This record gives sequence, structure tokens and C-alpha cells, in this order.
Amino acid sequence: MSDKYILYARKSTDVEDKQVLSIEAQLVELRAYAKNEDIQIIDELVEKQSAKVPGRPIFGNMLKRIENGEANGILSWHPDRLARNSIDGGQIVYLLDQTHLQSLKFPTFWFENTSQGKFMLSIAFGQSKYYVDNLSENTKRGLRQKVRRGEMPGLAPLGYINDVRSKSIIVDKRIAPLVLQAFELYAKGDQRLRDIADFLASKGIKTTGGLHLKKDQIAKMLTNPFYYGHFRYAGEVHEGKHAPIVSKKLFDEVQTVFDKRKHKRTTKTNTPKPLCGLLRCGSCSMMVTADTIPKHQKNGITRYYTYYHCTKKRKGVKCPEPHIRAELLDEQLSNLLTEYTLPDSWAVALDKMLDTDEQKAEQTSGIFIAQAQTKIASLQGKLQRLLDSYLDQDIEREVYLQKKAELLSEKKSLEEQSGKLALAANAWLKPARQWLAKANSICEIAKSDDLLAKRELCQEIFGSNLILKTKQAQPTAAHYSFSPPENIWLALRATKEKRALSHSVSENCPFMVRVRRL
Repeated sequence: MSDKYILYARKSTDVEDKQVLSIEAQLVELRAYAKNEDIQIIDELVEKQSAKVPGRPIFGNMLKRIENGEANGILSWHPDRLARNSIDGGQIVYLLDQTHLQSLKFPTFWFENTSQGKFMLSIAFGQSKYYVDNLSENTKRGLRQKVRRGEMPGLAPLGYINDVRSKSIIVDKRIAPLVLQAFELYAKGDQRLRDIADFLASKGIKTTGGLHLKKDQIAKMLTNPFYYGHFRYAGEVHEGKHAPIVSKKLFDEVQTVFDKRKHKRTTKTNTPKPLCGLLRCGSCSMMVTADTIPKHQKNGITRYYTYYHCTKKRKGVKCPEPHIRAELLDEQLSNLLTEYTLPDSWAVALDKMLDTDEQKAEQTSGIFIAQAQTKIASLQGKLQRLLDSYLDQDIEREVYLQKKAELLSEKKSLEEQSGKLALAANAWLKPARQWLAKANSICEIAKSDDLLAKRELCQEIFGSNLILKTKQAQPTAAHYSFSPPENIWLALRATKEKRALSHSVSENCPFMVRVRRL
């Protein structure tokens, strides 16, 4: 039987703009070689897949055809086109041993079906495998060096772009502000992952495939340390030299919200009443909920009334507490809030005191900055000692990675604090003045119909210490158990009560000075 050959050409990738001339060049050379050597070609096979690992479908089908006797020879450009791994190379040699494969022809490599020829062929396959393995090691070494320089290998996340000129990752000035807004929205705690996805979709943000971002992609973005200056590589956190989009403080706030929500599952959309979750039952300590009851009048008009009542879900306990109309509960909460209103004259006096404290804080800010720098230097020393212990094999890799991530996180927080303190040494004054404005405006909120604002204010003042007993909203006894008052709202009320008892107290309110610690 005359020898029948299958022409086999392969390139390592199926991307059209890579090795674009490889297949065409191989076919031209192999056809010319077959014509000169008078080789009978029964079929031409072209495959665009790497031979680093076994599993090429066209190559496997070719071997089956040879086993079935359809052909007994292979024509290829070089042995590395047939195999770059030990399994595929071993199959070729095995077919030669079983005489299913009689001959191999290569324009660039001599082969004869003898023991010496098969030995040289095995060496060629081994060299091909060595080339692939060596290329992999060189690539990994280059990636590790890139990581040591503070550069993350791979594609840039949303908000960044890969700069092909400098081979680095830079901020996308168009998308980065939207990513920052997404972090700020989620940090508020009232936005879902779906809401963030809808926000980015409304701004025209899409994936490289032209699709809108999904919830899992949003979750991956919100938990990616790359956005505050670090990055993960091979399960380890590294310091990056790229420009951060969000601050470490904002990132930590997002993680806090994310951790609170990641185990919760919402089966349906529920719109609770404004005051639900604010009070507990005074008899059985269960939460107070609300129901809206329609009432149909004889004239055909239907009116809706909201009633708040105990959930009565405690087994074995029959709660005697009745329900209360929403309007009456609103009036009672408004009366409680007015007891914590800050008088205008007090607000003016306290504002002057804050101005004085602001001047003193500017003088002492340098001390805090120096302390932060000392801690940063100490953490840098700990990181070096930790690395030395890991290199000396004194600690396990898991312990090293965990401790390194903790130290880097603490170091990043201190660096942000020291940097911001130099620019805003009196940042604490802003929330203090906000509290003064809020305390001074309580009366207006109490008189308004904004139940959500009243709920938020009640939660800040009373926490979880409000109960509903005998149709009366009131704080629990534990609310008044602080001596001296540790809650600033309690300090305000206590001072107002002392002023009411002593008419000799001046408008500057010295009692507020003794208990304030604003």
C-alpha cells in the first residue's frame, strides 16, 4: 500500500490578529514540499489551538483516522506543531510502535521510523515542552516583578484604563467620578446592588461586551481594594502605585454596609410604615408594627386609617396592649422631641466656644500628625520583620498573608488620617456644628408632618429605648439610668431641667459646660 499522508497545520491561538500569517505560510511550504517529494496528501487539517495541554479535537480525530487505517503518515512543519506536551507526543510515538503510523515528514526536521529516529523525535517533543514550560516561568517571573513594582497585572477594573504607551493602569477621567458616586451611594446604607447597577446603567456604563453591569459585578467592584490603592494578586494584597479613586475610609464604610447585607435575602418588596421598627411593646417587648385599615362610609367614600400595635408574636404570652392611631402616636413623639430642643441663645454661646476650640486644635494638630507618622514607621518595620520571618520559613504562608493584609490595611488608614489631618485638623468641628443646628431645629421637625425625619431623630436620641404602653409612647427607665449622662441629648435635657429649677442660671448655660464634652 502506498503511503497516504494527512497534512496538519496549527497555530497557538484562535485570535485572528495574532500569528495571522502562520497557517497560510505553513500550508504554502507544506504543499510545495509534498509536490517536490511526491507525497500523496489525502486531507488537509488546520487547527487554531495551543498544544500546551492535551485535548485538541482536530488532532485527536486525526489520530483516530490513522488508527482506522485511513492514512499512515503525517506531514507537518515541525514536531512542535504536533505536540508540546508529553501525552500528545507519547501518542505519536505509540502509533509508530504499533505500526499504525508509518512515517512522519517535516520540512525542517529529519525523521526516520527507526529506534534512533523515534529517540530523536522524543527529544524534539521534549524540547517543545521545555520551551512552553520555560516561557511560562519567564512570564510568571515578569508578572511577579510587576507586582513588586506596585503594578497589577491584567485588565484594569471599571474606572481605569490600560495605557498601552506606559504599560500601566491610569484613571479613566470620564468613568472614575461615576464609580466614586456609586461607592458614596452604597455607603449611605439605603441603596441596593440593583440600585447601583441601575445608576451606572442610567449613565451609560456598560461592559466590554456592550451589556449593563449585573449585581455580582457591582458586588465585585464594591469589594475590590484596587479602588483605594491596593490590589489582590494570587490571593495576596499588595500596595499599588496607581491613583486611588475612593478613600480608604469610604471603602471601609462600604464594606460595613456590604457585610450587614450579604446574608440577608429579600423575597418581596415591602414598604413599611414610617414609624415601624421604632418602638417596642411595653408589656411583651415585641416590636410595634402597623396596619392600614380601610373604612367604607355610607356616602361611598373610602378612607384609610393607620394603626400601630404590638406584633404579638411571642408564644405563650397574650399581650393586652391595644392599638393606637398614627396621628396620636405622631403627636406623642413630637412632644417627646420638643424636650430636646436647643434654645437659640445656647446655640450662639456654644458656637463661640467651638470657635475657641478650633483655634486650639490648630496648634495641637502637629502632635497628632507626628504620632501617626511614628505609627506608620512602626508598621513598616513590622511588615519587613514579617517578610523576613516568612522568608526564613519561621511562619506559614497563610499566617503571613493574613498578617500582611492586616498591617497594610492599618498602614493605609493611618496614611489617610495623617494626610487629611494636615489639611483638616478641625474636621471634628463640622459634625459638632451640625449637631448644634440639628438640636436647634428639633422644634421645627416636631411641628412638621415629616414622619421619616421624626423617626430618624427619635432613633438618634432614644435608640431602642422607646416603648408603647397603654397607648402612650415613652422612653424606658434605662434611658435615664446614666449618671452623669453619657448621651449628649440626655445632657441637653438635664441641663434644661436644671435651668428651669434655677432662674439664676445665665444665658451662657454653665451647666452645659460641665456635662457637654462636645
